[in-house]
Amino acid sequence: MKKTPLAAPAAAPCKADARYPKRELRGVWIATTQNIDWPSKAGLGADRQKAEFVKILDSAAKRNMNAVFVQVRPASDAIYKSSLEPWSQYLTGTAGKDPGWDPLPFLIEESHKRGMEFHAWFNPYRASYGDSTAKLPATHPARQHPDWTIKFGGRLYYNPGLPAVREHVTKVITDVVDRYDIDGVHFDDYFYPYPVAGAKFDDTAAFKKYAEGKKLAEWRRDNVNTLIAEVDKAVHGARPHVKFGISPFGIWRNKAQDPTGSSTAGMSAYDSIYADARAWIKAGTVDYVLPQLYWPRGFKVADYTTLARWWADEVKGSGVHLYIGQGLYRVGAKDDKAWTKPGELAAQVGVNRQFKPIKGEVYFSAKQLLTNPLGAIDRVAKTYYARPALLPIIKKLGGEAPSAPAGLKAGGTTLSWKPADRARAYAVYQVPQQGKDCHTTDARNLVAIVTSPTYTAKAAGTYLVTSLDRLQHESDAVKVKTG
Repeated sequence: MKKTPLAAPAAAPCKADARYPKRELRGVWIATTQNIDWPSKAGLGADRQKAEFVKILDSAAKRNMNAVFVQVRPASDAIYKSSLEPWSQYLTGTAGKDPGWDPLPFLIEESHKRGMEFHAWFNPYRASYGDSTAKLPATHPARQHPDWTIKFGGRLYYNPGLPAVREHVTKVITDVVDRYDIDGVHFDDYFYPYPVAGAKFDDTAAFKKYAEGKKLAEWRRDNVNTLIAEVDKAVHGARPHVKFGISPFGIWRNKAQDPTGSSTAGMSAYDSIYADARAWIKAGTVDYVLPQLYWPRGFKVADYTTLARWWADEVKGSGVHLYIGQGLYRVGAKDDKAWTKPGELAAQVGVNRQFKPIKGEVYFSAKQLLTNPLGAIDRVAKTYYARPALLPIIKKLGGEAPSAPAGLKAGGTTLSWKPADRARAYAVYQVPQQGKDCHTTDARNLVAIVTSPTYTAKAAGTYLVTSLDRLQHESDAVKVKTG
């Protein structure tokens, strides 16, 4: 009887190298409020504003970052052309004044050009940094609806207890999702205002009208939860691929208030600003949470490692992604010895890598990306971001891999291929001369993520190219030799 030759044994899979995660979110917050990051001051011309934004993006790209979180609505105003809210004063210096161009398409396009996701960051309830509606532009919703507002601590806030407020906020966000090619909608940690000594947030009338027997704190949390559920539904109803996430204050609750809280002793977001991140995770009304852990390791009141572990446990099995907000702005601060050490920030990223549910970091904020205090962000980049990374896939948003690049060829060390249908970017890997092709396992061989169908290699060798859709689902690889 003729023997059938045995098939060659399948190649042993690569063991993932933890130093080079295949997928990891690496982002930076770009704050427009009070000209923190961009534009550097009000009243600059469009060309100067563009140049400043590009400089931030290039600084992020140099460090292999792949997402920006840009504040498009600082205080019921707009850094884009809106029929619902006035132009932001941080563009021109005068609230309501047309800057002569719509910055948002440019900001998005330049981010996408560098393979970065663009998350539009909205502040839901802040109406004005002053407390007078009379000083606001005539088109400002708080001036048109003073009954929506509450004066508190010298500022003006929308009352989260009013259905009309929730409707307006959701409408503003849906308008941006409909008209601009954004990748995400983002809220920061401002819900009910942070406590001010001696000040009362007077929402008594709304509470009496809408509480339906709930206690005040419960009702307030419910108002926030309702807005978040409504925004989640509106965003995904308009464009299913757009991510919606929130960056809560770093402490949900302390163990002293709730045995399931963290072993910390700081302000509780649940009790002080009525933000219940656990409820959003459980309800699935966010795609990701990005808690702001702006404390160092070993800090008694709020230890970084303790909180990273708590949040990692909180999202397990939920399908909600977890990224960590890193306090880059704290580096060099003299009020805590830990922050005077150049390696503290990198050590925190090292902690993140120990917890599987943590899928990346976002840094506050862009200004320090440029100034690089104590060389700390360069240390992070050198130690942890030596290779590019694809974005983590949020399964419930759908999407699928595009077709593989066709017609891949090499002319010298320049690779080129035909644009693939539905591809927004392409990943390029260099296959090692010795050793395995590990491109499906980790990023050790990933040399670039490019947005045009061409790449100039630094050296001759064997390369693989894959197509990526907008959510970075990845196609099969095609191979080519250069040189």
